[in-house]
Amino acid sequence: MVSFDFTYHRPSSIEEAVQLFASLQRQGKTPIYYSGGTEIITLSRLNLVFADAVIDIKHIPECQSFDISQNQLVLGTALTLTAIEETNAFPLLAKAASEIADRTARNQITLGGNICGQIFYRETVLPLLLVDSDIVIAGKSGVQQRPIHEVFQQSIQLQPGEFLVQVKMNAAYLTMPHVHMKRRKQGKVGYPLVTVSALKKGNELRTAFSGVCPFPFRSPKVEEMLNARHLPINARIDYALQQLPEPILDDIEGSTEYRLFVLENTLWDILTELEEAER
Repeated sequence: MVSFDFTYHRPSSIEEAVQLFASLQRQGKTPIYYSGGTEIITLSRLNLVFADAVIDIKHIPECQSFDISQNQLVLGTALTLTAIEETNAFPLLAKAASEIADRTARNQITLGGNICGQIFYRETVLPLLLVDSDIVIAGKSGVQQRPIHEVFQQSIQLQPGEFLVQVKMNAAYLTMPHVHMKRRKQGKVGYPLVTVSALKKGNELRTAFSGVCPFPFRSPKVEEMLNARHLPINARIDYALQQLPEPILDDIEGSTEYRLFVLENTLWDILTELEEAER
């Protein structure tokens, strides 16, 4: 059970949602934006999240948008992971979404909720980093579109009262060669040891990681080593591992040493698959 009482609000427009947040704050309340709510409910039961006003953004049309036009894919942040998987407009993102939690949870978890989550895996971020997507953010300063690399630095950087509306990306990326690999300790049960998304743009390999560090990331230094094709694959991977940000996780899922071992083998599989596909 959630241990606190709250009021529920269902705005029908971006402007109404932003005004509601400001009004509730002026009343001395602690409002929170809500779309799928799975993580909010879980963490509130552990007394790690508190809010006495919930603003449900699922009914804002822009947050439910799904459109491909003018060489651009637009995804509303209130789309569920199941919807993203089933539409399969961006296969790499659909693959990442399909491996998060179970089907029942994916029916509730939204794209925006996963991006903004406090649980650090946030695996839908990985494909978005690889395609240099733009994020549409609403707040008291209006609606802004900003590159994901500006607003996602280990976690999403939002000001009080701001929320994610849409994600936009160049449609040219959607059909590029790609691989998504998720490695767990036991089959398909539990949190991952490592998750890697990879995409080939021409001869350039792009990679993004989750589960390696306590935050998802894409690293130019790691990519530089993986793209050093004058070197054998094992050397490229060894040099890439030396460029990982710190700290490397050491937790109940796996030690630092074991994670690096799993990551090394995962990168070998990814490089082999993508480079064999060129032949």
